[in-house]
Amino acid sequence: MAQRHERFEPDTLAAHKVRSRKGADLIQQMTALQRQLNARNFAVYRVTGSGISAKRAIKLLADNFPTGGTGAQEVLDLYGDAMVEHLDVSILPLLWNGREESSTSETVDFDTFVTRLRGRTLPFAGIAFPVRLGASGNGFAVFTSAYLDLTSETILETHMQVTGALARQLQYEERRGQPAEMLSEREIACLQMAGDGHTSEEIAEKLALSVHTVNAYLGTATTKLDSVNRIQAIAKAIRLGYIN
Repeated sequence: MAQRHERFEPDTLAAHKVRSRKGADLIQQMTALQRQLNARNFAVYRVTGSGISAKRAIKLLADNFPTGGTGAQEVLDLYGDAMVEHLDVSILPLLWNGREESSTSETVDFDTFVTRLRGRTLPFAGIAFPVRLGASGNGFAVFTSAYLDLTSETILETHMQVTGALARQLQYEERRGQPAEMLSEREIACLQMAGDGHTSEEIAEKLALSVHTVNAYLGTATTKLDSVNRIQAIAKAIRLGYIN
């Protein structure tokens, strides 16, 4: 099967090449989860594009495989297509066994709730946690080892933590890629209160501003967020992590 996935790019965020505080946070969180699973290595991928699987791609965001190693790329080459297609139908974890007979990924009490990929190809067993966040982006967190013995409780807890960590990273990536100016504190405050259901008059009273000024802040925030109206601006501000 022809592979369409890109190999490592020079700016790949690997454990030995951290370029931002958010990237360092992601590495730290994934390392903690790796220990929780008794795994040897991790890799985090982002699925880019939209629509049918053939028009999407999966790219490496972070990993802690040895410098110069190919582990994260091997996963991508072998299972990348299946991972992208899997996101269309399920958010259940994906498991596979390694090349050696003893290299297995076991989950006795959760086996009916995972999808198994064809195994015995890679030099390690692994588990891939799908993260589907809609407009915020999608991705996978993969953990590998010579042998994995996973309980249902561990899988569920890890999946929840992976989703939170990747959501924060994707929000940061999207915000960093925005050409618009950053929102000011006043714009954020007005958007937050508007998102909480307050009218311009109520916001003006609470912030000791005029209604005209409040509407001006909301207007400039809407423009900066490249939105067509206040409702869309609030939704985008939530997605980017400006407000909650």
